[in-house]
Amino acid sequence: MPVVSIIGRPNVGKSSLFNRLIGRREAIVDDMPGVTRDRLYGEAEWRERKFYVIDTGGFLAKDENAFVQGMRQQVGTAITESDLVLFVIDGKEGPTWMDEDVADMLRKSGKPVIVVANKIDDGIHEDSVFQAYSLGFEDVIGVSAEHKRYIYDLLDLILEKIPGDEPAPEEDSSVKVAIVGRPNVGKSSILNHLAGEERALVSDIPGTTRDALDTLVKIDGTTFRLIDTAGLRRKSRVEDNIEYYSYVRTLQAIDRCDVALLVMDAEEPFTDQDKKLAGEIIERGKGIVLLLNKWDLLGKKDSLGDSMKKKLREEMVFVSHAPVHFVSALTGRGMQKISDLVLKVFENRKKRIKTTLLNRLLRDILAFDRLPTDNRGRAFKIFYCTQAEINPPTFIFFVNYPELAEKAFENHIENELRELEDFDGVPLRIFWRGKEEK
Repeated sequence: MPVVSIIGRPNVGKSSLFNRLIGRREAIVDDMPGVTRDRLYGEAEWRERKFYVIDTGGFLAKDENAFVQGMRQQVGTAITESDLVLFVIDGKEGPTWMDEDVADMLRKSGKPVIVVANKIDDGIHEDSVFQAYSLGFEDVIGVSAEHKRYIYDLLDLILEKIPGDEPAPEEDSSVKVAIVGRPNVGKSSILNHLAGEERALVSDIPGTTRDALDTLVKIDGTTFRLIDTAGLRRKSRVEDNIEYYSYVRTLQAIDRCDVALLVMDAEEPFTDQDKKLAGEIIERGKGIVLLLNKWDLLGKKDSLGDSMKKKLREEMVFVSHAPVHFVSALTGRGMQKISDLVLKVFENRKKRIKTTLLNRLLRDILAFDRLPTDNRGRAFKIFYCTQAEINPPTFIFFVNYPELAEKAFENHIENELRELEDFDGVPLRIFWRGKEEK
């Protein structure tokens, strides 16, 4: 998805605009135990098109002496990493010397820019929008993020300026794999090993993500597309704000993959970052394999591996279905099995449960399970169920009162489905619909 960055000096309403653009859509990952979401980035959707939005407001230096330098670094990063820049100014106050300084950098870059004159809360101040044209940009729009004035017009203009969705490559039967994880866990080493000389290297081809290079390798007759981004191989980081763009590149890689390899440090596993990335993978319906790297540093005791797996199931219960594999990118231990695990999860993601088996499961649930009720005496009934989709497997249960399907009961149904079929490494989607709903 394209990346849109919001820049501007303090107190011009960047965060308010950010919140308006992404709306109040609550993501599934927010409900996952132990997962926290950083609110400095988000996904916006308008007219069935999606794009990432970066709120740079949190990056700015608090120290007044470092203010200008911080702003220039922020603008430089936005120029490099974004498809479009929203340059926010105070529409009532008009352009300031700092706005003009930022505008100069943006003009020289050639990057698409929309000047957003914010705080145009009423018709009295609409004429002041014309002052923004003095900054030298063609696209200027006055809005009120607080009162939602002209936000839809801004969204339409954004869609005109960002790249359109690129069509998926035709006849691409490769297994698309994203290697993700927090910094310094060995992602690059694992990628390089999978694409090493002992493999049948096919080619390096440009990916659809900026600065990405997809590597096609054939392993035991199966072609794997290893999705890399600039963030995965980068050895150094430019200031803290680059981390947010790197994270968005990681999300873009996850969006494109079939299976994500989540690499964790065996010496320090299950961090908040690990949990957040796992949540993003599950939320997007992708397959997942958990790799604990640097296993050579902890010895080779099977009991240690068993205890770590148990702890992982407790710490990251929402990915308890995922295969866990211990590797050492340094020694090569366990690396040969990665492709087999990826392929297994890839196939699991395409599985369908026969209707006869689903009907049998439904009969068992109705016969033996205690179905939800509410304090008004309403009893929950399931009429029938069907598998509607694959990639990921999606099941629809037609019921009398969808609102009675509490999370604990849904988890129980998911466990029953996993008993029925091998869905290791694959999130399952379960929807409850009223009998009259289509």
